[in-house]
Amino acid sequence: MHRKKTYFLKLVSFLLILGIVFGAGVFLGNLSGGLSFFSSKNFLKEKPIETKTDFSVFWEAWRLINTKYQNADHLNPQDLVYGATDGLVKALHDPYSEFFPPQEKKRFMEDVQGSFDGIGAEIGIKNNILTIIAPLEGTPAQKAGLRSGDKILKINDKVTLNMTLEQAVNLIRGPKDTFVRLTILHQNASQQEEVKIKRATIKVPSLNWSLKDHGKIAYIRIFSFTENLPYEFDKVAQDILSSSAQKIILDLRGNPGGYLESAVQVAGWFLNRGDKVVIEESRGLPEKTHLAQGKAAFHKWPMVVLIDEGSASASEILAGALRDDLGVKLIGQKSFGKGSVQEMMPLRGGAALKLTIANWLTPKGISINKAGLKPDIQIKLTQADLEHHRDPQLSGAIEYLKKH
Repeated sequence: MHRKKTYFLKLVSFLLILGIVFGAGVFLGNLSGGLSFFSSKNFLKEKPIETKTDFSVFWEAWRLINTKYQNADHLNPQDLVYGATDGLVKALHDPYSEFFPPQEKKRFMEDVQGSFDGIGAEIGIKNNILTIIAPLEGTPAQKAGLRSGDKILKINDKVTLNMTLEQAVNLIRGPKDTFVRLTILHQNASQQEEVKIKRATIKVPSLNWSLKDHGKIAYIRIFSFTENLPYEFDKVAQDILSSSAQKIILDLRGNPGGYLESAVQVAGWFLNRGDKVVIEESRGLPEKTHLAQGKAAFHKWPMVVLIDEGSASASEILAGALRDDLGVKLIGQKSFGKGSVQEMMPLRGGAALKLTIANWLTPKGISINKAGLKPDIQIKLTQADLEHHRDPQLSGAIEYLKKH
């Protein structure tokens, strides 16, 4: 029997390497792989929505295009339908809702399940500007110096103003060993910079860990909330429990999100069974609360969480739950702020609609949408720190745990 699996589409930001959005919305899926969509038959049997909207303008335009347009003989009527549907979704002015024609949906589904060619950075639209959410660890984007919060002004020679995420992804993605040029404006910089990046095949790592402070602190960095993360985290947790560590630093910086279930299962290592992890608010439906179900082996361990502008969606859910339920201190910089939920639904002919259907709240009922999570201890990472390979945020976390 299949059970539904929820995916966080990270802010309709697309994982460029994956070509998907990763952490900020919600998908419905199942354990057998792929996405488990609503039955299109059931969807089409739903009672039509009553409306007084006058659709005659659409049909008038349709008739005029097909009778008056100079190149009407070369038109594909289905393309017109897809274009109209895309316009309908864009009229929502919601950057997280999106229409996928069949070929794009097919690519999206393939991207969710594998590794792909690109530069290795997640992008989103923030304050109406195409922005780097997070470059992924060890990818061409990170090696080229892209950072969370960088604004993308041009892709090759195309200005990104008013460009959609889909258009941006299509321009940035491409076969490995080919190049793309990005015109970037770093945060707090006065001059833009052109960066030439060689595309590669990207595989997203889940996590790594090491011991700090002479073996007293376990440092865990989660790069993304993949489907396999709970299994990998279980192995790491057993290693930590067998080590000399007594405290934990959980690093969620630059983590754009991933599977909701992965965040909930990891939370179970820290929260008591039955503690709230996240609350979903949907239109016309009761609140849905996701509860911790794990072993709570680290429940009493002193710990801190590192966050920054690249921490989004599932990362914010885990950090918010640890803060609300355990009073864990957040260190670093304010997180991205993605608090809405998306669902992928099938349409006729193999198309699909990704639609915002809910908001999510922290266990205390706080919405972080656009606001983000504010760190208890703010520590900035400067350009000089990056150039000299310094990490004052991690150093600050170690110093905090030494005293507590």
